[in-house]
Amino acid sequence: MSGIKSVCVYCGSSNDVDPAYIELAKQLGTAIAKRGWRLVYGGGTVGLMYASAHAAHKAGGEVLGIIPKFLERIEGNYEDVPHIVVDTMHERKKLMFDESEAFVVLPGGIGTLEEAVETLSWAKLSLHAKPMAFLSEDDYWAPFFELLDHMIDGKFAPPSMRDLVVASKTPKEALDAMDERFVAID
Repeated sequence: MSGIKSVCVYCGSSNDVDPAYIELAKQLGTAIAKRGWRLVYGGGTVGLMYASAHAAHKAGGEVLGIIPKFLERIEGNYEDVPHIVVDTMHERKKLMFDESEAFVVLPGGIGTLEEAVETLSWAKLSLHAKPMAFLSEDDYWAPFFELLDHMIDGKFAPPSMRDLVVASKTPKEALDAMDERFVAID
């Protein structure tokens, strides 16, 4: 049995993306629910965030949304699941981090990238050992991994940096990899 209880999903909030990305988010939400893991996400009723949360909820899974007050007006609030309203984006990220044992990064924009890079930076600094997987449709995250390899090649990051993240193509692959890498901390 897995020690993972909650997975934070970082992903885009745009409704205008390729439907394949929305479908990938739904598949991930369903897969998380089927494992009995809680899905923690940025709240709201838009984009891949809502697609993953709604799919997890529909599949009988537990979901926790965390949203800053100002985004409630922009993104709405998924009232069918528990949610926490915070004052700032910093509080949101901290609470999402604290409420999760692992992270999956779906396709997204600058906000998604910022959340993922901060979490990865904290892992590199040994501030946590929570597993992290990037889940791609159409190799969405390939340029990110090329950049990471470029940083390693330039000696701006150690080769061990690549061991902190997994590139995955399916929800099962992402969740299995995190499950294998999870280390319970007493």
